Amino acid sequence: MASHDVGDSPAGASRWGGSGTVMAKSDWDRPPWNRWSFQHVREILPTAEIWRGRGPVRDLPRREEQLDDLPVEGFGGTAIPLLGFLEESFTDGLLVLRDGAVAYERYLNGMHERTLHLSQSVAKSFVGVLAGILAGRGVIATETELATIVPELADTAYLGARLRHVLDMTSGVRFTEDYTDPRSGMARLDVAAGWKPPPDAAVRWPGTVLELIGCLDVVEAPHGSRFSYRSIETDVLALVLERATGGRLPDLLSEMLWQPLGMEESGNITVDAAGFALGDGGLSATLRDYGRFGQMILDHGAGIVPEDWIAATRSADHAVFGAPYDAVLPRGGYRNQFWVEDEVGRNLMARGVFGQLIHIDFARRTVVVKLSSWPHFVNPGWTKATLAAVRRIGAALG
Repeated sequence: MASHDVGDSPAGASRWGGSGTVMAKSDWDRPPWNRWSFQHVREILPTAEIWRGRGPVRDLPRREEQLDDLPVEGFGGTAIPLLGFLEESFTDGLLVLRDGAVAYERYLNGMHERTLHLSQSVAKSFVGVLAGILAGRGVIATETELATIVPELADTAYLGARLRHVLDMTSGVRFTEDYTDPRSGMARLDVAAGWKPPPDAAVRWPGTVLELIGCLDVVEAPHGSRFSYRSIETDVLALVLERATGGRLPDLLSEMLWQPLGMEESGNITVDAAGFALGDGGLSATLRDYGRFGQMILDHGAGIVPEDWIAATRSADHAVFGAPYDAVLPRGGYRNQFWVEDEVGRNLMARGVFGQLIHIDFARRTVVVKLSSWPHFVNPGWTKATLAAVRRIGAALG
């Protein structure tokens, strides 16, 4: 069983820790604070609205199943009821859609149906879908060199890289995706995005995300030769989409996704000091609206995204996918800012640190959304147990 002595009490789910100390700005996304902060991002950071528009909300009919007692494997390896697993895995919300209808919906840790929850890297898949829409309209082409659209990138390690390379995270640009190293590329991105204050005033830190991108000057592998998960690739992609359209990312998300999908609530996305939205992980939305996005993918784009883009997204190059990513997905892949579960079922996943997940099972016609506030950035054992529970839910629904 996972210990719940970190952030599982009412005190841990607020701005105050069990010791009565106030949350520090540098710790807002760390346990125990994340039990509260992932549902209150706009109270902590500057955000831009993703407007839902004035149109009708897309209905999600309810055909609910009694799944609270469904046996799944817990972290200790023994079977426990699904509801117990949700509590054990620091779940804030779980939604299961079957053929577009709500089969199961649970809220925990103070979350409710109108709560906007931070998605972390689930946001990347939203940006990838925007690229698909724009490619379908002829605004961008995946084989175009990035510097053709953003000339400043010619002075960086992205020289010669194509849009396809950042979509699939196969550029050869060096960027260290280390969440605990205070000098890593990820730590620099946190500062550039305004998520964290500079940890050392004696060192010059990038003031914006675009400044950080401009500092990336090391090519460590030929573009297109291998998959390496790097959050900055999504921000480069977002920059390209903004330049190609002349619009801002929050407005593109509103116009091309929130309004056509009939989202229930407006979302928001964090912005840096220059107003640039953090496409790699700053998106917050409701549980059901994440479900509406997943259902659109399950419906092969639903007339919003080109069907051939969804088909291509499910067709990853598994040959460039290896360690350490195969520890969780031994037959996995990555394409168009989505994880591909394997080359047989070709199910898609949007995933984020601290336990965020949208899982789309095409054969079983299910979408499972899990929003969490884990005490760990990543935990392969917890991820595998979560995916096993998701598959068990799909099997139970037939």
